[in-house]
Amino acid sequence: MDYKKTLFYLLVSLLLSPVIFYIVYFAAKAAGAAYEFTHGETFIIWLLMAIVVNLSLKKKD
Repeated sequence: MDYKKTLFYLLVSLLLSPVIFYIVYFAAKAAGAAYEFTHGETFIIWLLMAIVVNLSLKKKD
């Protein structure tokens, strides 16, 4: 297992997940939707998005 690559993918996914979340959130807000999130909900969404981004970055065999 390559630890450098794993840590790189982890950091990239943790940094990209809030960016993607807020792009979707502000696009929905611009379309007229009204959402309110608590800190716990935002944290869970952030972690789930990080998992999705991490899975999309990995090379499929």
